[in-house]
Amino acid sequence: MKLIYCLTAALVVSMTAYAQDTPEKEKRKALNISLNTESGLKVDKEEGDDVKEGVYATTKNDTTKKRTENKFDFTFAVVDVGINSLQDKTDYSSAEARNFLNVPANMKNEQLFSLRSGKSWNVNVWPFMFKARLAKSKYQKVYVSSGVGLQMYNFRFNKDISYLNNTTPEVYLDSVDFSKNKLGFTYLSVPLSLTLKTKVAKGTWLVYGAGVTGGYRLSSWTKQESGLRGKQKNHDAFNFNDFNACVTGELGISGIFRIYATYQLTPLHSTALAQYPLSIGLRFGGV
Repeated sequence: MKLIYCLTAALVVSMTAYAQDTPEKEKRKALNISLNTESGLKVDKEEGDDVKEGVYATTKNDTTKKRTENKFDFTFAVVDVGINSLQDKTDYSSAEARNFLNVPANMKNEQLFSLRSGKSWNVNVWPFMFKARLAKSKYQKVYVSSGVGLQMYNFRFNKDISYLNNTTPEVYLDSVDFSKNKLGFTYLSVPLSLTLKTKVAKGTWLVYGAGVTGGYRLSSWTKQESGLRGKQKNHDAFNFNDFNACVTGELGISGIFRIYATYQLTPLHSTALAQYPLSIGLRFGGV
């Protein structure tokens, strides 16, 4: 009987100790799970060890860093490719215009300078642009930008006209048939633009803006090709303005496409003719 009582007593003591130990283990286990799921912390000790010694922080923000946009930055290699036209506001009845044009009287009008559609190109190259972000919100960004680059125009004429700059500049009707008759310009230009971006969908920004450019004429030339004379290229100032000023605009979807337009506020010629280039095309790159 004594053996039975002793075994019974030992069983009771063992169960009591187990009952007291189990809640403590469960408590530690619960704490272990809570630290992993709620705090983003990792426990590096075996279950049952002191939790304080096995905890170290490894949050998601330590491994995934979001790239932030700088308030001041550079944009490189912006290129415009478009089609030219001439907005002609010349008073062809004026003595100045009539003296400048050495052509038959019935040709002294804007049709003398008609262009071949699709063959008169404008190419602008901006190697780098400095930009500053003026404002930023969840749905709107505003930038101002400037830089330096080249504006290049060429105009392909339908008529066999030639520019001459001997004693006085003039335009005359040539005696040969040209297969190519082109007038070209290169300006060193400085743009100043205000660009806005409006968020229209997730990851999609509408881009639009306007600005001005000021340029200095580096060169002007004519290039003519004919069966009689072959290829001829003549660099000259003729009577063109040394400086130009343009207004510009752009519209598009950031990272997909942009359309640009430029209109020259100053006439090409310093006297006689009032012709203003207008260009429209695609912009590759941009603020």
